Amino acid sequence: QVQLAESGGGVVQPGGSLRLSCKASGFPFGIYAINWYRQPPGKQREMVAITSSLGRATYSDSVRGRFTISRDNAANTVYLQMNDLNPEDTAVYYCNVYWSSIHYWGQGTQVTVSS
Repeated sequence: QVQLAESGGGVVQPGGSLRLSCKASGFPFGIYAINWYRQPPGKQREMVAITSSLGRATYSDSVRGRFTISRDNAANTVYLQMNDLNPEDTAVYYCNVYWSSIHYWGQGTQVTVSS
């Protein structure tokens, strides 16, 4: 079955960096776009970044220039490098794939930006 496992979250001070990982299995990873979403406290889930099957990246306006999404198809893993973090980036971050007409989600990893 499809499994997405996020890791790398934690508590960081404003201006700091974190690198999230999403390890995937159960579907043909290399030919599908993989997405990062986040859900801030009390708010709706929102798209953060997308990597196409060819590695082309798309970002939301709020993270463009600070976050970088990348993928390692040999390792079935997608990364989200997050730099210059600010308190508004505090959220649960989720990995997502749309495969076989179903949206699959990981369990999420908490990122807290606080001084």
